[in-house]
Amino acid sequence: MDKIYLTNCEFYGFHGVLPEETTLGQRFNISLVLEVDTKAAGISDDVKDTVSYAEVFETMRVIVETERYLLLEALSERLATVILQRYALIAALTVTTVKPRPPINGHFDSVAVEIRRERGDL
Repeated sequence: MDKIYLTNCEFYGFHGVLPEETTLGQRFNISLVLEVDTKAAGISDDVKDTVSYAEVFETMRVIVETERYLLLEALSERLATVILQRYALIAALTVTTVKPRPPINGHFDSVAVEIRRERGDL
């Protein structure tokens, strides 16, 4: 299966367990790997024959910036479910949700959750 990558898409949201996360908000980076048969689009050179990554980006933006979840796992699951439901050409996808600077006492770059879902998982 061919793959379309949307890497390090940056959004600002209010997800988290700690009160300051839901009050102040923070940056989230989302990456997707969309498993799509791109042969028809490669031949036709027409966006109608593939998945518009601009549309997928906007779908992600609305979810991350307007909805609220306690867990990265729940946010990731919501993204996977909505994207699979909206875009019939996607056979499977991997969602990586990164919280670059969570309010945890310690030194590290980020925390992240990665999930993979297939159309049959709906």
